[in-house]
Amino acid sequence: MSKSPSILIVESDESLAQELSGRLQSSEGCVEIARSCAETLNLLQGRTFDLILCDSNPSDLEGTETLKLIRRSDPESTVIVWSSTPSVQAAVEFMRLGAVNYLDKSSELEKIPLILSEALRKRRVENQVKKNSSAFDLDSIVGESLGMQRVLNMVRRVAPTDSTVLIHGESGTGKELIAKAIHHLSARNEGNLVALNCGAIPPELLESELFGFEKGAFTGAHRTRIGRFEMADKGTIFLDEIGDMPLTLQVKMLRVLQERTIDRVGGGGPIRVDVRVIAATHQDLPAAIQEKRFREDLYYRLNVFPIEVPPLRERKSDIPLLAQTILERFRFKREHDIEGFSEEVTAAFMEYHWPGNVRELENIIERAVIMKDGGLVRLEDLPEGPFGAFETDESLVPEVSEQVRGQFHQGEVNFSTAVTNFERQLILEALDRTNWVKNRAAKLLDMKRTTLVEKMKRINLEKDAQVKN
Repeated sequence: MSKSPSILIVESDESLAQELSGRLQSSEGCVEIARSCAETLNLLQGRTFDLILCDSNPSDLEGTETLKLIRRSDPESTVIVWSSTPSVQAAVEFMRLGAVNYLDKSSELEKIPLILSEALRKRRVENQVKKNSSAFDLDSIVGESLGMQRVLNMVRRVAPTDSTVLIHGESGTGKELIAKAIHHLSARNEGNLVALNCGAIPPELLESELFGFEKGAFTGAHRTRIGRFEMADKGTIFLDEIGDMPLTLQVKMLRVLQERTIDRVGGGGPIRVDVRVIAATHQDLPAAIQEKRFREDLYYRLNVFPIEVPPLRERKSDIPLLAQTILERFRFKREHDIEGFSEEVTAAFMEYHWPGNVRELENIIERAVIMKDGGLVRLEDLPEGPFGAFETDESLVPEVSEQVRGQFHQGEVNFSTAVTNFERQLILEALDRTNWVKNRAAKLLDMKRTTLVEKMKRINLEKDAQVKN
C-alpha cells in the first residue's frame, strides 16, 4: 500500500495549528507542527514533507524569507502560504517564490482541509506523470484499490523468478502493462521484451512470426528472418490473446515450453532459446478446453503463476486518480490548459460500468482534451453515447404501460402488484437509456438520485444492475 502523506504546519498560533492538525490527522496522515522558522528548518534536517502549510509571517522571520529557506531545504515539497492579512502584492510575491497557493486564514479556515487534500492529490498525480518509462516500476501502475494492490503484490513475488505467467483479464484492463512490470522487475530487464498479439495476426502467418523462417521456405521468403522468440532470447516474450492461437500451432508452442527450442519454418533443426514466457487472455480457457478450442496440456504449462487483473468496474476507487493521471498525460502532450474534471463528470465516471475498462477511459479523456482548450472537463464534453445529455421531456409511459394493458386484457389486475411492476419497468427503461448512469436516469425520471437509489433497493434492482454492469 502507498505510504501516508506527510504534512508540516508552520504556525505561531499553537491553538490554531492544533485545531487544524486534529482535522488532518484522521483524514490525510502524518501531521507535524512548527511554531517558528527555526523549528521548521530543524524538522527539515534530513527529511522531506509532501506538503507544507506556512504562515506568511512566522514569529521569528519575515514570511518570504521563511519560504526561501524552506525551498532551499526541501525544494520538492508542495508549499501553501496562508495569511491573516492577505494582499494581492503578497500573493504575487509568494507564488513567484514557489508557493502553489495563497490563502486567507479568516475566510478560508473551514476550507483548508479540503484544499490541502486536493493539493496532495495533485502532487500524487504529478509524481505519477513524471515517472520515467525507461525506469519502469510498480509506481507506474495507477491503482490503490485492494484488487490492484493484490495484483501488484503478485507481480513483486513472481518477477524475480523465471516462472511462466498467465495474465487473465477483460480487454482494456492493462494486461500488457502488468507484463512490462514483471519483465522490468526481473533479472532479464536488460534483455528485450517482445510482444505479439496472437489474435491480430492471420493464423497462416503466426508460425513464421513466432519462430521465423529460412530463405526459400516459401514463395516470397527471399531471406532468412528470425522470429519473435529469437528476438526475445535472454529476455521475455509476451503472447497476448493466447486463447486465439490455432490448435495446430498450440502443439508447437507446447514443445517450445517443454524443450526451450524452436524450429524456423523451413529450417534444418532446433534452435535453443532462453526466453521467459508471459501470456495473457480475456477468454475463459477452461471453457475453451471443454469446447476443444484450447489444449489442456498447454494450459497447464502456461498457468504456472496465474494473475487476474480486475475490470475497472470492480476497482472504482481508482478512477479519480487514474482519470487525473491520464488527463495530465494528454494535457502535457497537447499543451492544453485543462484544470481537471467537474463534480458531475467525476460522479458520472464513478457510476458508469466501463465495458472497455481503462482503455475506454483513456479514449474518452483524450477526446475531451481534444475538444477543450482549458477549464474543467464537463458532461457536455464527453461522448453522448455513455455520458451525453438525455431528453428529459421524452415520455417513457407509452412503452412501459403496454404491460399493464395486457394485464387488463387477461382479467388479472392487482393494483399493488401492477404499480410495483410499472415502477420497476419505468426505472429499468430509464437506466437502460442512460447506460445505468444513475444521476442521468434520475434526471430522466425527474427525481432525486437518492430517491432513485432507494427505489432500486426497495424493488431489488441492485442485482440486475450488477448483471448489467
